[in-house]
Amino acid sequence: MDSPPSPPGAGRTEGSSVKIGALVPLTRPGWVEAGRHLLAGLELAARDVNGAGGIVGRPLELVVRDTAADARRAAAAVEELARLGVAAVAGEYHSVVARAAATSADAFGVPFLCSSAVLDALTEHPTDRVARLAPAQSHGWRIYADFLLGEGHSRIAVAIEPSVYWASGARILRDHLAPRGGSVVELDMRALTPEAVCDELVDNSTTALLLLVGHPEPAVSIVKSVRRDPRLAEIMIGAPAGQPEFAEWATLLGEDSVAIPFLRYLPERLGPLGSRVETDLRERLAAAPSFVAFEGYDTVTVLADILRSHGTDRASIARSWPHVAVEGTRGQITFSRTPGISVWQSTGTPIHVADRDPAEPDRFRILHTG
Repeated sequence: MDSPPSPPGAGRTEGSSVKIGALVPLTRPGWVEAGRHLLAGLELAARDVNGAGGIVGRPLELVVRDTAADARRAAAAVEELARLGVAAVAGEYHSVVARAAATSADAFGVPFLCSSAVLDALTEHPTDRVARLAPAQSHGWRIYADFLLGEGHSRIAVAIEPSVYWASGARILRDHLAPRGGSVVELDMRALTPEAVCDELVDNSTTALLLLVGHPEPAVSIVKSVRRDPRLAEIMIGAPAGQPEFAEWATLLGEDSVAIPFLRYLPERLGPLGSRVETDLRERLAAAPSFVAFEGYDTVTVLADILRSHGTDRASIARSWPHVAVEGTRGQITFSRTPGISVWQSTGTPIHVADRDPAEPDRFRILHTG
């Protein structure tokens, strides 16, 4: 039987593989759907790299570890991957977990390209070993605050749980809104039921409620309570962390899932590469790919380019971040030093505020562009 023809640009891969560690939340309490999308992007890009000849003829291999949103587990995984001889570590979605992974990677001398986590303080001290693809939280959440002001919301309430990430988000919002006449009231979800949140919103005369809480709970219960309270018919619910991006949100909330603005890291229109990758991701996921899947794809694309150009030596990879200029699925990818950010930060990532269209919940509307 004749072999099927090779895809365009395919090349042979021979010899020992070049290994990249991949950190992904694949089990609870991690956000499993986000992990699936991230892994789909990572794996698709690795397939494409190998289809085009690998890393100078050597196959690229992903060594996947499930973090389950556990910081200690992620740090231990990085240590294990370092011993296994990976050239670099990639991935992770949860910010607090990514911070633990970044700290461990820096300690063990392994380059780490963080895919999705946005927490500004990804490492305690500046390091050359860590770079980040997603926009920093301070950048994206200020854009979200501008959107709120533009929509006429100045009295904001945040339903918040204890977390470095949520506390950082609340601080960014408060610091950006206060000089512009806005205020932020924190509703501590350790002490309040979803029903009690409704009473607090009425008492504080707030016009917008932001969900700085875990998914699916208590986020889903809060949305249901607010939507069903006739006193709050005019209040806007927002989710800057991106919960409504995923299909599970729509499945759990139905008609209540719509018109909840969130931050989305995609351009208004994808270019040729992004469109092709979107088609492949959709087939792999059997669902519309989220921006997290594109982040996964771009992560491996960047690392493959570095490995081809600078080799597999970890120190050489760590020195390469300022020299990256790679075409990703969402535009050109470069890295720079940003004031207040301790790692190499990707620049130019598109950001917009979107929501699910009430008339067509599977369609996203762009409400504001950063």
